[in-house]
Amino acid sequence: MQPTERRSNDTEAELIRRHQATALTVRAILVLIVLLSLLAFIGRNHLWHDDTEHFEAALKITILILGLGSVILRRTMFSATRLQDVTAIKGTSGLLSTLTSTTLMVALLGAAMAVFGFIATVMTGNDFYSYGAGLVGFVVLLHAYPTRKSWQRAVQRFGESETSPPQPPTFQTSK
Repeated sequence: MQPTERRSNDTEAELIRRHQATALTVRAILVLIVLLSLLAFIGRNHLWHDDTEHFEAALKITILILGLGSVILRRTMFSATRLQDVTAIKGTSGLLSTLTSTTLMVALLGAAMAVFGFIATVMTGNDFYSYGAGLVGFVVLLHAYPTRKSWQRAVQRFGESETSPPQPPTFQTSK
C-alpha cells in the first residue's frame, strides 16, 4: 500500500467517524426540540397565562437574530475561500474539524432558539412561543444537517493538496 492510499484511507475513516458523531448530535438536538414542543403541548393547561407585548417582541427579535446569525455563520464558515485556507494551513484533518465545529455551532444556535421558546412558554403560559421557536430551530437544524456526501465532496475539493504534490508556479513573461 502506498503512502497516499494509506493517507486516503485514514482521511476516509476520520471523515466517517466525525460525520457519524456530528450527525448523531444534530439528531439528538432535533429530538430535544420535538420533546420541548411536546412538553409545552402537554403542560399548556397547567401553566400560568401572562402575556406581555414587550416580552413577545424581545423573544421574536432574539429568535430572528439567532436564526439569521446561524445562516450567516454557516455561510461564512463554509465559504470556499475559508475552507481552502483551513485545508492549506491545517490539512484535511483541520478541514474535517472545521466542518464538525461549524455544524455543531449552528445546531446549538437552533437548540438555543427552541430552549428560549420553551422558557417563554413556561413564563407566560403561551404554548405558541415553544412551537414557533421550535419550528424555526428545527428548520435551522435541517438546513445545517451534515450529509456525508457533502463532506466527502469538500474533502475531495479542498483536501487534494494533501495527497498530491504542489504544482510549481507559472510566470508569464512579456516579450
